[in-house]
Amino acid sequence: MPLDIHVQENSTGPGRVVTIRLVGSLDTATAPELETQVERLLDGPTTDIVFDLAQLKFISSAGLRVFAATRKTLTERRGQASFINMQPQIQEVFEIIKALPGVAIFKDIAELDRYLAARQRSHTEGT
Repeated sequence: MPLDIHVQENSTGPGRVVTIRLVGSLDTATAPELETQVERLLDGPTTDIVFDLAQLKFISSAGLRVFAATRKTLTERRGQASFINMQPQIQEVFEIIKALPGVAIFKDIAELDRYLAARQRSHTEGT
């Protein structure tokens, strides 16, 4: 499934807030596109990014890495990455990642992605 990325500036001035609405699937194939768009925003005065995930259907570890890198860069400039409107399957991925200790408990990225995909499918198959 492709990923559509919609960027909207919410403010101007010394600190710029941007909302990025994601539609579709954020995975190994689509994460580089998001990363490129975020990097362009971070080249400017953006201090805060709000990721609207209302229409994000799937996320893999590649997508999580983009979010983590964005959060790190914004924190360094005293800004913030925020996430809103998560679907249940996406919310569960965030809860799993938040609950993990500092060291991953999965054998490799492929195993983590398989686990996350199965958990997300269990939410969407019942609807």
